Amino acid sequence: MYRATTHGITVTVTPTYLEDQSMPDDGRWVWAYTVEIENGSRQTTRLRSRYWHITDATGHVEEVSGPGVVGEEPQLAPGDSFTYTSGCPLGTPSGFMRGHYRMQQEDGTLFQVEIPAFSLDVPARQRVLN
Repeated sequence: MYRATTHGITVTVTPTYLEDQSMPDDGRWVWAYTVEIENGSRQTTRLRSRYWHITDATGHVEEVSGPGVVGEEPQLAPGDSFTYTSGCPLGTPSGFMRGHYRMQQEDGTLFQVEIPAFSLDVPARQRVLN
């Protein structure tokens, strides 16, 4: 679990390797990540956009941005939280992601909230000794 708090907004990310959707022989590894966004501030805020910086084990970087998350622009009153799950394929068995959300307060003020950097790693497999 990875966590960061910015301006009273806490973002917690939990990545999970999806072995059943990965095809290592074809150079494809897939992870799901669950994000919880908690509004610990005293103002209602709305998530307007996201930005992801994704780096694989070779150093290859992909940047992804767009409105909202999973087709939504959730509004969070003080004390509210919003949780969603999304996914990320990589061409290597490890990498990491980081980014930020663009949030908007009721008065129209825009601000950025950090998404903590988190690791995408294939779990260690048990080795059999002969």
